[in-house]
Parts: sequence; C-alpha cells; structure tokens
Amino acid sequence: MYGNNMKRILLINIILSSILIGQIKQLTLEESLELGLRSSKELKISQSKVTASDAKISEVGSMLLPKLSLNASYTRLSEVDPFQVTVPFSPMPIQIQESIFDNYGLQLSLQQPLFTGFKLMSLRKAAKYSFEAQTVEHTKEINETALRIRTAFWSFYKAQKVSELIEENLKALAKHLKNTREFLENGLVTKNDLLKIDVQYSNLKLKKIDAQNNVNLARVNFNKAVGLRLDEPTQIKIDDNFFDVTVYKYDDLLNEALEKREELKALGLKIKAGEENISAAQSGWFPAFYLFGHINYNKPNQRILPLENKFNSTWGVGVSMNWSLWDWGNTKAKTIQAEQQVIQTEEMLKLLKEGVETEVYRNYLKLISESDKVEVSKKVIESAEENYRITNEKYLQQLATSSDLIDAEVELLNAKTQLATSKVDLELAKTELEKSVGRKIY
Repeated sequence: MYGNNMKRILLINIILSSILIGQIKQLTLEESLELGLRSSKELKISQSKVTASDAKISEVGSMLLPKLSLNASYTRLSEVDPFQVTVPFSPMPIQIQESIFDNYGLQLSLQQPLFTGFKLMSLRKAAKYSFEAQTVEHTKEINETALRIRTAFWSFYKAQKVSELIEENLKALAKHLKNTREFLENGLVTKNDLLKIDVQYSNLKLKKIDAQNNVNLARVNFNKAVGLRLDEPTQIKIDDNFFDVTVYKYDDLLNEALEKREELKALGLKIKAGEENISAAQSGWFPAFYLFGHINYNKPNQRILPLENKFNSTWGVGVSMNWSLWDWGNTKAKTIQAEQQVIQTEEMLKLLKEGVETEVYRNYLKLISESDKVEVSKKVIESAEENYRITNEKYLQQLATSSDLIDAEVELLNAKTQLATSKVDLELAKTELEKSVGRKIY
C-alpha cells in the first residue's frame, strides 16, 4: 500500500514538472529581439516623435494653400429716431432711412499667400529635414534598444552557463566523495582526505547558491529588456555553434561608421533644417503678398443704400501687401539666432565624428582582445582537461592525493568558466563594434 502511494506521488510530481516546463518561455536571440522591440516603451515614445514630426510637415504645408473661413455675427443696436430731413415744400419731415436695430452678418472669405519672402517654403523644407532627422534618430533608438536586449540575453546565458558548469562539477565531486568513502572503508585513504573533498563539495554548493542567484537576477534583467513580467519563468536557447570570429579592418570600419552612423546623418539633416530656418527668419526683410476674396451676406448690407431690413449679398476680390519697413531689429535678431543654431549643430557634428572615431577604435581593440582571450581559454581548457583526466586516474589508483584532485577540478572549472565568459564577452564586443559602425543589430 505504501509503495503504491509513493508511485502515485512520483507520477504526480512528474506530471506537474512537465506542465511547469511547458509553461517556461524558451526564447532564441531573434525571438527576444522581436519581443523586446515590439514592447519597448522607449521605441513607442520615439515613434510618437516621428509621427509628430510628420504632422509638422502637414501643418506648414497647409499654410501654402488657400485658407477658407466663415464668420458670422449678430448685433443689437440701441434705438434711435429714424433719419429724416425737412424740406421747404413739405410741411412734414421726409424719412430717408428707417431705423434697423438688428444686424446680421455672414462672410465667407478666401486668402491665398502669393509671396511671403520665402518664409513658408523654407519652413516646409526645414520641417521635412527635421522629419528625416527624427526618422534616423528613431532607427538609432531601435539599435540602442537592440543592444540592451542583446546584452541582457548574453548576460543571462553567461549566468546560466556558469551555473551549469558548477552543477557538473558538483556531480563529479559527489562521485569522488562516494569513491573516497569506499577507499576509507577499505583503509586506502585517511579521514583527512575524505574531509578535504567534503569541504570542497560544500564550498561548491555555496557557489551554486550564488550562481543560481545570479541566474535569477539575470533573468529579471532579461525579462525587463524583452517586456515580460519580472517573475515570469524564462529560458534562452542558442545554437552551440553560434559563436564565431569575424575578421575586421579598422580603416574599413571607420569609413563605414562615418558613412552609416545614424547620429551623424541626423545632425547633417538638422544642419540643412537650420539653414532653411535662416531663410525663414530673413523673410521679414521682404514684402508679403496675398490674394483674397470674400462674399458677404448681411442684414442690412452696408453697401446697399438705402439700408434695407433684409439679407443681401455682395462680394469682393483683391491683392494685399504687408511690408514691415522698420521692426527695431526683430528680423535681424531672429536671423542671428538661426545662424548661431546652425553653427552649434556644425560643431556638435565635428565633436560627434571625433567621438565616433574613438568609439570604433576602442571597440575594435576590445574585439581583438576578447578574441585572443577565447583562443587562450581554449588552450587552457585543453590542458586543464588533460590534467584532470590524469590526476583522476592517479587518484583512483591512489597515486595522487585528494588535494591534487581538488586542485585539478578547480582548475578545470575555472578554465570552463573562463571560456564561457570569454565567448559571451566576444559576442558582446562584436555586437558593440557592429553597432558603433552603424550596422543594424536587430
């Protein structure tokens, strides 16, 4: 009866474990990028700026088109005597105009700018350049978000890998602990040998606790980066052959960066927008011409005499000019401000180019360094594996001490950990280098 209950409990645990594993999200790097970019609040803000910038083009463009407006009014006038005149041949005054106390007015007017000193055309061009700059900056923001997702992904992978390596080492130590107990029972080792391995096993279990905590923290950062709940169970999966080494040439990378970097493109477009703003500011030195027309439907209509207490329509068309002959330096001040804004942007572009050059060179050197670390780590791990194999065989034959075995295991664990860390650092260095030269990493 007891055995049957135990079987049921084990079966239930297996089923629950299977359900839990099925609920864990397993994400590849591509899936993580897609999910993170879609849920990014920063990108939604950036996209909103692009949309607003596009609307600015429509706003300025509308100023170039005819403006149709309708005005309506009603006025109640105070009562006055009707307009009368007295003539010699009439004993009674003659009424010329009746008094009308209720006035209604409707006016439909049309205005079309003909020439505004190049202001509207310049503002429209500036708005287009600003829109293009904002679009480029949105692409830059996507790349920045993709870098954060990639960094969180690989940090999560590194934490998981370190935890897995410690778990493997724990299993190996547990086996050695079992063998050592058997050796002790047969009088082949001392109690001290058993205690040394037992202490190492306990220390490694402590490391396992820290490693698992690092995995949990890395998972939290990863979940946040891809837009999931912080406590949602997630795992990542990659192809074991994912890591590779690409050969780059610094001169080619720098030329590519100066040509493709979104920040450089955006500032270049902002300079063009600023030049158009200068032209718009200078429009105050020119006259502005407008074509206008209107239809009036009033009661009474002031153009029809004598005034009648009924609705009458009249119309008019014409051309108007507005020229500010003296504005106390207002136009000049606006022009200076626009010119200085362009100068500031041009200097910012020069500084940014210097920063890009430094960033590319730093990331290039970092990639070379991380690549060398991977190659060295591979050689170290080969040596550590061979040393561990020989030491383990000697220990089983009682030709090596427990201290020798522990040292070999620690050396092998450190070598595997270093290799895993170096691979991740190499991948991140490659990603940062590609981003710094303006390549899309999403």
